[in-house]
Amino acid sequence: MAKIWKYDFDIAKFSRVIEQNPQDYRAYKDRGNAYHKKRRYDRAIADYTRAIELNPDYFLAYNNRGNVYLQLGQYDLAVADYNKAIELNPKNGMPYNNRGFINILMGRYGDAERDIRRSLELNENNIYALNSMSELYAAKSDAEEACKWLKRAIEKGYNNWNYLKTSGTYDTIRHSPCFKQLIARKEKQQ
Repeated sequence: MAKIWKYDFDIAKFSRVIEQNPQDYRAYKDRGNAYHKKRRYDRAIADYTRAIELNPDYFLAYNNRGNVYLQLGQYDLAVADYNKAIELNPKNGMPYNNRGFINILMGRYGDAERDIRRSLELNENNIYALNSMSELYAAKSDAEEACKWLKRAIEKGYNNWNYLKTSGTYDTIRHSPCFKQLIARKEKQQ
């Protein structure tokens, strides 16, 4: 409940900023982030789109709108936004990782690996890219390699245990000894 309240507070705060300065593209992006967290996807897309209209070079708005499209299963729109984010800021690894994840979901493993490796070249400690590499190998049913990458992600701070336990991307290795061991190790620590 506290998180929902926080997002309502953020929406109100950024709405006031926008009222005072309707040209503040960052405020639209920030309010879009709050709408996204509340799963008000139509409002999030509208705010990210407005941020882009105000600043067509704002790569974060493209990346974040792509994330909403990803959640909605609109992969072509998400990829288009990630492509634009990469074009605008090729030194930021997150759009590469996000596009790589979509490529995993679409079964394009070569493209996925290329994107995720590029993300890791830009930041070798990117816990999300390390996890995506694990998901790539899980999709290929290579439990040992998937667990190696997941272990690295966890060692660097990845801690979305609910995702690891429920994501369909791990279904092919969920019952493998190494995956069970990684999950069990965390459960013992709690």
